Amino acid sequence: MSRTTIHDIAKELNTSPSTVSKALNDHPSISAATKELIRTAAQNLNYRQNRLASSLRSGRTNIIGIVIPSSDIGFFGGVVHGIEKLARSNGYNILLFQSKETGEYEVEGIETLLQTSVDGIIVSIAKDTPNLDHFYDVKKRKVPLILFDRVKDELNSPSVVVDDYKGAYMATEHLIQQGYTRIAHISGPQHIKIFNDRLCGYVDALKANNLPVDDDLIQYGRNSIESGRASAERLLARNKDMDAIFAAVDFTALGALQYLKQAGVKMPEKIGMIGFGNESFSPYVTPSLSTIDQQPARMGEEAFTLFLEAMAKKTAGSNGEDVVEEPKKIVLEPVLVVRESSVRNPIA
Repeated sequence: MSRTTIHDIAKELNTSPSTVSKALNDHPSISAATKELIRTAAQNLNYRQNRLASSLRSGRTNIIGIVIPSSDIGFFGGVVHGIEKLARSNGYNILLFQSKETGEYEVEGIETLLQTSVDGIIVSIAKDTPNLDHFYDVKKRKVPLILFDRVKDELNSPSVVVDDYKGAYMATEHLIQQGYTRIAHISGPQHIKIFNDRLCGYVDALKANNLPVDDDLIQYGRNSIESGRASAERLLARNKDMDAIFAAVDFTALGALQYLKQAGVKMPEKIGMIGFGNESFSPYVTPSLSTIDQQPARMGEEAFTLFLEAMAKKTAGSNGEDVVEEPKKIVLEPVLVVRESSVRNPIA
């Protein structure tokens, strides 16, 4: 059976192929009634748009690429959900690639997306990325590059992040307000800005509340459940008076919580706990985990909006001189989520 074309639809409705094409591509010169008539006929004739031909004519594929460090982390799933929600409503499809936190896979993902001729790339950088050459290649090809969560300012690209410093400050201050005074921190790799910002927020909250900053209470982990367990074990061994832990991510908080329960430590009475990320498991562990919510769905929506703005500027630039300007950076507010693991003094 031959494939239905716009000529078949035009013949069925006694109109021109040009009118059918414009209607199917939502051209403003075609009335809403005519568009509806043509779309109904297209559906009845089982018409499927030839995306390759359409992209060759328009110079666009209406596909955007997304690269995330890991699909196992609920935060990134939330961001992708936010991107996809707006992408679909704006006529875009997505291609998703996970780097598995390695530079090699990230480079492979970027090359694959460029070969697919995506209209733009939205990415959160892997923690083990050795350099940024693959991202500079994206920019050289004039493909819009949007960063989220883990960003590199030297790429000079639009970005959306949460205020990691403020979130860590809020988390630490919450523990202090609950009466904890020997608060440990399980941090992450310090070459990644978000984890350095969270460490700084923790330190400054202690100082602002006249509590000492003790290096023995700071443990550098790898952002995994196993690392959280090992970090809690080391912290407890050398700090018998430790009474709370602020973990840079919920996964390390979960590992620490598991170890403390196994060691017979009562929480939150003896040791309080707060994480960062508001992962899907956080409300359901025992005790339920207090955390900082990063508004992932909104982050995804803002990232896609930045992509649309970049596409608009790219189109405008093709008809005139490019305007060099500072890339837009959106900073979202962190949200404190209080649950059982940190509440030593319940509010009446």
